Amino acid sequence: MALDLRLTQKQSQVMVMTPQLQLAIRLLQLGQLELVEEINQEILVNPMLEMTPPPDSAEAAARESLADPGYDQSPDSEQRAGDEFADSAGASETDVREEFDWENYLGEYSSAPSTQLNVGSHESPEETPGFESFVAAKTSLADHLSWQWRFAAENEQDLALGALVIGNLSDDGYLEATVAEMAAEAGVAETEMAAVLSRVQELDPPGVAARDLAECLLLQLARLGLEDSLAAEICRHHLGLLEKKDLAGLCRVLRASKEEAAAAIEAIRALEPRPGRAHNNTDPVYITPDVYINKVGEEYVISLNEDGLPKLRLSREYREMLKNKQAEGETKKYLSEKLRGAAFLIRSLHQRQRTIYRVTEAIFKAQREFLDHGVERLRPLILRDIAAELGFHESTISRVTTNKYVYTPQGLFELKYFFDSPINRFQGEALSAESVKNRIRQIIGAEDPKKPLSDQRIVEILRGSNIDIARRTVAKYREMLGLGSSSERRQMY
Repeated sequence: MALDLRLTQKQSQVMVMTPQLQLAIRLLQLGQLELVEEINQEILVNPMLEMTPPPDSAEAAARESLADPGYDQSPDSEQRAGDEFADSAGASETDVREEFDWENYLGEYSSAPSTQLNVGSHESPEETPGFESFVAAKTSLADHLSWQWRFAAENEQDLALGALVIGNLSDDGYLEATVAEMAAEAGVAETEMAAVLSRVQELDPPGVAARDLAECLLLQLARLGLEDSLAAEICRHHLGLLEKKDLAGLCRVLRASKEEAAAAIEAIRALEPRPGRAHNNTDPVYITPDVYINKVGEEYVISLNEDGLPKLRLSREYREMLKNKQAEGETKKYLSEKLRGAAFLIRSLHQRQRTIYRVTEAIFKAQREFLDHGVERLRPLILRDIAAELGFHESTISRVTTNKYVYTPQGLFELKYFFDSPINRFQGEALSAESVKNRIRQIIGAEDPKKPLSDQRIVEILRGSNIDIARRTVAKYREMLGLGSSSERRQMY
């Protein structure tokens, strides 16, 4: 068989990922905060884009007098928009000085009292420093200990050795290096390093710089004057029995009554197993809903959250420059390219909002009973169901529901929450896995703490409620809910 090279033509359909399509896809999967950041970045690089001023601002009034079409830009309206602008003469310097409210401007940051009591007089409240600007940063555990050690250190070497100990602490306050390792690094004897460690362990918070949980608890008990108590004996030798919640075993090895052992256990429970917890810089993450669902009468109304979302429009000045042919050559080519990019961005933002609205509407059309009754009425739903109803691809539905949050009368949820696998019933329609998880949580919450239910017993209760479920599935859901096993949930007394 002879091998030769020849040219052939073949016609096929392929999807080309143009830059515009990539932009539309990226905008669709962004959350509210990420979208604001993306828009602000585009405003910086595209001179054709600008934000619409607030409706009550002086600039908005001036624009309105010029019949600026503003945010409403469609593909065809861009060409017509240039003819709708009227020329206007700028205000003179004297008019600007007379119209500008210097008293309010200077009174914004001035210590002198203002002569006017008009609360809503500022035109740009976003320029006012936020509350976060006046809040001090949270002190870390290392800073808190270093501040104390500067007063406790006796000399420069002492200060350096203490800093070495503090630098080897975890976020929870435990020592992550051995005394031998730190002594070798500092070039001192282990006894000297151990002495410095003992002094660091006397700092606040109690229990800091411990090498394990037992030492951490013993340091706190010693600070309370309980170093020779029954609680200290449990921490030294019998933490394993305490972890297993073996009250009878503790009473036997301690030769104590149940009342004495229970009092010692309560003293241990009052201690802090992670001393550095109070200084962990774990700032809360606030979620901004993308969609609100409110009940008006007997109906639910869907509204998109556009608070803080910049309103974009095309720059009037640059469009006038193109219309009057003031730009030529490379300048005109550059502005024309930026005009097309800005118009496509605005259309993509509108399309994104419409898509989110339609997907949300389709989801809660299927989950109406959830809005009325809560999680126990959540229906099983998959991406393919919504994609088929709206005529979209499943990947589009996935992008829309990822990192998007909806506020409902039942609480705040991610849109992905409403897509869940079904759990079969012996009779009737299948249930959502989330509703089954909620039922497991209720069953465990109502159990006797001294006699917690096993996973097999929970299976029997669910099967008695017409839910067909396996024991391993119950165990998996229980772990996902953060609930321990029956032995871990059992109370000792």
